Amino acid sequence: MAKNNTSPKTTSRCLMEGVTMVHDFEVTSYELLDGIGPGRFVRSCNFSVAGYEWFISFFPDGWTLEYAGYASVFLERVIEGNDAHLVRTKFTLNILEKDGEAQITSFDVIGIGHAFSRGNSYLGYPKFVEKSKLKSLSQVINGYFIIRCVLTVIKEPRTELKMKTVVVPQPNLHDQLWQMCKDGQGADVTFSVCDQLFNAHRCLLAARSPVFKAELFGPMKEKETQCIKIDDMDPHIFEALLHFVYTDFMLDDGHYKEGKVAKLQHLLVAADRYGLDRLKVMCESKLCEGIDVETVATSLVLAEQHHCMNLQKACIEFMAPRSVLRAVMATEGFKHLLASSPLVMKEILDMLSLSD
Repeated sequence: MAKNNTSPKTTSRCLMEGVTMVHDFEVTSYELLDGIGPGRFVRSCNFSVAGYEWFISFFPDGWTLEYAGYASVFLERVIEGNDAHLVRTKFTLNILEKDGEAQITSFDVIGIGHAFSRGNSYLGYPKFVEKSKLKSLSQVINGYFIIRCVLTVIKEPRTELKMKTVVVPQPNLHDQLWQMCKDGQGADVTFSVCDQLFNAHRCLLAARSPVFKAELFGPMKEKETQCIKIDDMDPHIFEALLHFVYTDFMLDDGHYKEGKVAKLQHLLVAADRYGLDRLKVMCESKLCEGIDVETVATSLVLAEQHHCMNLQKACIEFMAPRSVLRAVMATEGFKHLLASSPLVMKEILDMLSLSD
């Protein structure tokens, strides 16, 4: 019986963590800072994020003479001694009004990604805001504003084995139901198939098969439903049918031992008889995979009688080469095909004429 692959599995995962903090650098009396000169700056106090020291530097008249028309701002990491750490970050720098809500600049859409190191210890915006805009705003905000830095320090990635704290067992309802069928526990109906007895549970049979439902509970139900006789089916086939009803799986191929194709053909007929469409398609699929010269004609008859279009097409395509057809015509199954399915023979002949 085919089952899900339950091989053991382990999982590891990469964990990325970041520490985020906000630092507000308040600037008062901006009008007195205006004119300080390019390259000159005022700076915030140091603030600590993830064990590293940082500060904000603000250049009222621009970072250099080239940027004299702008106020510039930078974030800088404090590096002392032999500190050679590379610190990955994402950060934003923006000007806010006094209440900390109205934002004047708009550099916070994504933020700057930067790795701070000894040779690369600062980064920011040389053209942070135009001085003319800042001067006009200064009159409204009384020379007071906030430079807000939102800084995330990205820690080094680490990998860990992901442990499953709860292992959920694989489903085994089909095994339990089939065991009940074999044991006869709670069985309330018996089938006598060519004098071999099979115990079963009528509710489960009715739930799985519309034919069993009508036979066991419908208006045409058998008068004596304690024991139902079936004399036109091999007991091995009925057992395989019951196995599917209880488990939704086909029996392993080893169950059939010899005559596998013939047993599959009979099981397909039984599946069609009891309205087990899934089992019928499963048999059809296996028969398509096992077509050979000796059995193709009987499979074709079966396909035509039970409306298995995929099997019918596969058989006709297998027989299409003239050398194969000659070999098939020598089999007993072909004589049966000629007698029982003349329309199928016409389809074969039509296909052969197209291949000429």
